[in-house]
Amino acid sequence: MNGTAPRSLRQRLLKPERILALGFLIAILAGALLLSMPFAACGRRSIGLRAALFTAASSVCVTGLSVIDVGTDLSLAGQIIQLLLIQLGGLGFMAFATLLMSALGRKMSLKSRLLLRESMNQTSFRGMIRLSLLFLLMAFAIEAFGALLLMIRLVPLYGGKGVWYSIFTAVSAFCNAGFDLFGSGNSLTHMAGEGYVLLVVAVLILLGGLGFSVILECLHNRLNWRAFSLHAKIVLCTNGILLFFGMFFTMLLEWRNPATLGVLTPGDRFINGFFQSVTLRTAGFAALDQSSLTDAGKLLSLPLLFIGASSASTGGGIKTTTAAMLMLLAASVIRGREQISLFGREISADTVRRAVTITLIGLTMTIISACAISVIESGKGFDMLDILFETTSAFSTAGLSSIGTGNLSHASQWLLIPLMYLGRVGPLTLALALSRTMERGLSAKVHYPEEKIMIG
Repeated sequence: MNGTAPRSLRQRLLKPERILALGFLIAILAGALLLSMPFAACGRRSIGLRAALFTAASSVCVTGLSVIDVGTDLSLAGQIIQLLLIQLGGLGFMAFATLLMSALGRKMSLKSRLLLRESMNQTSFRGMIRLSLLFLLMAFAIEAFGALLLMIRLVPLYGGKGVWYSIFTAVSAFCNAGFDLFGSGNSLTHMAGEGYVLLVVAVLILLGGLGFSVILECLHNRLNWRAFSLHAKIVLCTNGILLFFGMFFTMLLEWRNPATLGVLTPGDRFINGFFQSVTLRTAGFAALDQSSLTDAGKLLSLPLLFIGASSASTGGGIKTTTAAMLMLLAASVIRGREQISLFGREISADTVRRAVTITLIGLTMTIISACAISVIESGKGFDMLDILFETTSAFSTAGLSSIGTGNLSHASQWLLIPLMYLGRVGPLTLALALSRTMERGLSAKVHYPEEKIMIG
């Protein structure tokens, strides 16, 4: 009995979702320690522990919010460290652990395989190691090809530095991180007229945000719609709908705004409208000045920020599949149907319940954080819409800011750090934890008398 209790406690403490969350935390702390060293900063003067911790958290959580100018404040060594943190956070530390174990010829334990399966959001153990290595190879290939495409334009613009700028930007874009090295502190706003660069970055963002399993299905099925899984169909359809409406409303609301689209040529307006719709989905790059968006533009950006990318991708947010479940639930209630189905397949009630729970917790965290920052920054003239934009961007790991994260007080910046962390690991961890709880709950088969209440 005495031996069983500690073992049971140890099993609860070492659940896969908890190990994954702890892994991200360790990566953040280790990254902060390295970035706080003098060699990581320009001029051999440390950027400070607070700035280092914020930068590490934003990098590992692939958010993009920043209190420093990465291009000018970090040395080459610091930029390399940050790039590794972005890659680690975007692709997952368990995938890199698999690569290391394979290189050393070591076999992975069952617990390691379980962690790998959970981190990649898969349902089967079959071929997990081979699949994870394929994911990494695919990611590196896409990033390398994207860097080569960017070099075509960035090398003529920046000379030899354009090579490093292209590599960093490609990795940051595919991992949906949103960091850049151009040194202006204004992201890609100086490239609003560089349609080629924006389109390459947008494609990298989209590929990273689709999810590895969906990319594999696209390659394997060669766009044969009937051969796609239900998950892939939902991801592709939801992404298409969100991209279209995001672009449509951006151009509708900002077309004549002289501070955003209004000063561009018609062709560049379409490209920037498309790029804005893409980057709002957790990418963090800004070709338009987010602070200059109309209030309506900022307000309609919030749902796109909150939804984010797709499951098992490099992006954050509540995920496109979660948003789709909410829409399908609403449609089924309106149509008076108990079952939720799509493309000839029925979706389980457990999946819908998890989607609702994740959304409610995400909304609660975002709104409470916005209220707290509003109190902290009271008297400084910050608009509540801009603060809500900031907290939504932090939770969804989008990284866009209409207020300028560096303009916030240190207390508000400290508050954003756990919000970014919870936004990166929270929804995934919650989904895994709920799935186990529900499985145990189904075996209890305890029912209580039913009683109706008034709704609406």
